[in-house]
Amino acid sequence: MNMTTLKAGFRRLSQSEDGFSLLEMIITLVVLSILVLGAIPLAQNSVKRERELKLREALRTIRNAIDEFKRDAAGGCVQGAITSGNPTIQGGSGAASDPRTKVVIDDCTIFDTVNLDRYPPTLEILVEGVKVKSRGIGMPQSSGPFDGRNATEIGLVKEVKKFYLRDLPIDPMTGRSDTWVLRSSYQSRDSSSWDKVNVFDVRSSSDATSLGGDKYSDW
Repeated sequence: MNMTTLKAGFRRLSQSEDGFSLLEMIITLVVLSILVLGAIPLAQNSVKRERELKLREALRTIRNAIDEFKRDAAGGCVQGAITSGNPTIQGGSGAASDPRTKVVIDDCTIFDTVNLDRYPPTLEILVEGVKVKSRGIGMPQSSGPFDGRNATEIGLVKEVKKFYLRDLPIDPMTGRSDTWVLRSSYQSRDSSSWDKVNVFDVRSSSDATSLGGDKYSDW
């Protein structure tokens, strides 16, 4: 068998076998690369969208806690009072209370003469809790942390501590719970620093842009 016959045999064998040519492999790799490059932004957007949902939830949780604290503080202390006592006698008798609140904040030491609006003095106090008393002093309490006897029957008003947050939510954009930007009720949204009067609102410290085109710090 000469060399020419041997080469012809190899050519027939290679042509009869199934397989990919070099061109077909290149085309396949190009298509796969395009698909992968197109899937990466979709995956990134999915992760970003999930973080945005968590941020909205965290903001809603904190803001609801702030509002609940504000409702419980209504009628609780004389403006500028620094002593604790019966909140319904200390000057709140004429204050209209929100029907959603059944207790009144009793620890007047947490308020000062500057925080006239009675919003939380700090964000941490929502986790630490505050002393409260039943808003219906002298009224029978059928359920809740207060027993069912009148204050006059037992000679005192039962006092408990109320917690507004289990823990301080983490800002998913920073991964920390101590980076929230605070604003008091006496500051505008564009204030550069917190005046430490009270906590009226919170926002993320992230200046990144959301999928909707606005900044997370504006939420």
